[in-house]
Amino acid sequence: MQTSVIGFPRIGTLRELKFASEKYFRGEISSQELLDTAKNLRKIHWTTQKNEGIDFIPSNDFSFYDTLLDTVAALGIVPRRYKELNLSGLDTYFAMARGYQGESGDVKALAMKKWFNTNYHYIVPEVEDDTVIKLSADKLLNEYKEAKELGITTKPVIAGPYTVLKLCRFTENKGIDDFLDDFIAAYKELIALCNDNNISWLQLDEPALVYDLSDADKALFNKIYDELLKERGNCNILLQTYFGDVRDIYEDIINKPFAGVGLDFNEGRKTFELVEKYGFPAGKLLFAGVVNGKNIWKNNYKKTLDLISSIKNACDNNINVVISTSCSLLHVPYTLKHEDKLADSYKIHFSFAEEKLTELAELGVLADKKQDKVKSENAYIDNQKVFEEERNCHNAEVKERLANIKEEDYVRLPLRSERQKLQKEKLGLPEFPTTTIGSFPQTKEIKAERAAYRKNEISEEEYTQYIKKQIADCVKWQEEIGLDVLVHGEYERNDMVEYFGEALEGYLFTQKAWVQSYGTRCVKPPVIWGDVYRKKPMTVDWSVYAQSLTNKPMKGMLTGPVTILNWSFPREDITIKESILQIALAIRDEVLDLEAAGIKVIQIDEAALREKLPLRKSDWYKEYLDFAIPAFRLTHSGVKPETQIHTHMCYSEFTDIIPAIDDMDADVITFEASRSDLQILDSLRENHFETEVGPGVYDIHSPRVPSVEEIVLALKVMLTKISREKLWVNPDCGLKTRGVPETDASLRNMVEAAKEIRKN
Repeated sequence: MQTSVIGFPRIGTLRELKFASEKYFRGEISSQELLDTAKNLRKIHWTTQKNEGIDFIPSNDFSFYDTLLDTVAALGIVPRRYKELNLSGLDTYFAMARGYQGESGDVKALAMKKWFNTNYHYIVPEVEDDTVIKLSADKLLNEYKEAKELGITTKPVIAGPYTVLKLCRFTENKGIDDFLDDFIAAYKELIALCNDNNISWLQLDEPALVYDLSDADKALFNKIYDELLKERGNCNILLQTYFGDVRDIYEDIINKPFAGVGLDFNEGRKTFELVEKYGFPAGKLLFAGVVNGKNIWKNNYKKTLDLISSIKNACDNNINVVISTSCSLLHVPYTLKHEDKLADSYKIHFSFAEEKLTELAELGVLADKKQDKVKSENAYIDNQKVFEEERNCHNAEVKERLANIKEEDYVRLPLRSERQKLQKEKLGLPEFPTTTIGSFPQTKEIKAERAAYRKNEISEEEYTQYIKKQIADCVKWQEEIGLDVLVHGEYERNDMVEYFGEALEGYLFTQKAWVQSYGTRCVKPPVIWGDVYRKKPMTVDWSVYAQSLTNKPMKGMLTGPVTILNWSFPREDITIKESILQIALAIRDEVLDLEAAGIKVIQIDEAALREKLPLRKSDWYKEYLDFAIPAFRLTHSGVKPETQIHTHMCYSEFTDIIPAIDDMDADVITFEASRSDLQILDSLRENHFETEVGPGVYDIHSPRVPSVEEIVLALKVMLTKISREKLWVNPDCGLKTRGVPETDASLRNMVEAAKEIRKN
């Protein structure tokens, strides 16, 4: 049976693309050197897949920053403010992704949002009224030819027109209907070019089809593809979907002349049901997403082969199945080969991107064998041994504690309005209090010191004294700048999730299992192996030390249970609800210990609250929010009324879940707003949002420094939507990834802007 990969990680086995890109940003290498690095990585990626025997190998899935940005750039969707910089094509691309501040001008980056229900971020395209849709297929064609020269035939991949149109932000008067014909024409041209270049397969990614679709959405899809498929020629068009099922449009899809259709049998709750009920045309290829592209656990061959058999039986065996990943493999680490410190007893349970290629290849061979022969195959036998092994991952005390949670444990008293009055009195903060989200820049020197400690090159005492010195300098720095509520800087933390995972029981950790979050930002998610609980305090000593250095309020900084789960690779043997509640109880213990130690402001970050939200609105509450929101309340319901609870949320779309966010019952919430032109503020007002709020006044994912005037203007806009007594002033997110000079300049401007706005 043939095999297919939807997309492959592009950062390299050891984050080579990240480091090369950052060198380019710093002016340490030329654009040609960056391009050469990229070319070498593509060669490795394609060759790796070919050597594993993958039949359908993707090209054009490589990106310097974001594949959706690549697509819109290929369509000529470049806002005029970036064109006016008169930069090279590559630098214009990076200006859209990162912003630009230099000799050519000063522009913010495009907005950034979560990619469906993942921890990956995409750059939100902007379409202006005078945008001219004009195809430039050079990247797609060149990378196809590049692979061809290596003896590898690929299927080029590009975001499909429906998804692109649905994710675009139309910033002026025109909308989808005004650009639809031009979009269709551009994709027609692309298909024609594929035919001219003898490209056999073109993969059009349409993940937006797994959302709830209205009649208008379905009409839009049908209009697009009825036109496109008329002129497909000899190029086979693969419609690829992922992250869910296409229940609203399935019949339309299978009745169109696609040569192949990619369906997600992992997250698609109704995918098999759809195939069973409506069938699948015998003349097409069904690219069955049965190898999980989002989690790192080994595939159970028995279950997968049974599923493939059921699919074929549902269609009277008159169906051509291609075994595929459920989505792009960019959501999992590159390879297990570098994990030499992780015991084999653990590693046998895991499968990263390279290992998933092996799984695809073995499943392809096994699926072609008669059922009675499969069980004697070594690949099958070895695989099943993993699943027959008893895992030691349960804790009776944790189970008991979960069972004893009462409804009142989810409720904080008194009401928030009463608490806010007490907190204002106790904390004595000025109007428009200024703060940061938590982390301060982690320099090369700090990272080197942490590495030295981990390698036992310095003692624990030496490391502790070093971190204390960083904290003391950070507190002094914040006092000099004039911030009102301070943080300790989080210098002791490698990552906002990994740090807590290392302090909790039930976690495993990797060395090099990096996953791209956006651009050059990579994360190394820990693995939840067993029941999670706290053995001892995790942050108290650092927060107490920081508070001892100042009379200003010092925030205790924690990561919330939902985010800890969502930014980990979760277990698959228990429910998400149970995992979140386990973590919530551990964080609750830490919150109460911080309060007992004299910390009056505690921030419990829920940066990733949105990530596991089901893509279909009908599932939002019963499948997620009904237990995720109470889990957050569980973390802080036991504190005193005068203790101020903050939370923070990162780049995502929150406007449609504002009531749920308010129901978290935090006292203050901060969130990204600068890249999205403060659009969320209207939703806050419409929903009578009760929580005090700090919309980010500047973008920390960009190196540019905002002016005082820029921030004052943002605050004035905020005050048209938010009452004065509820507005906080802060950056979008933590400052860990930023440089010291730009951070200092930005925060000083932010504090000065707050002073200016207080005068009005």
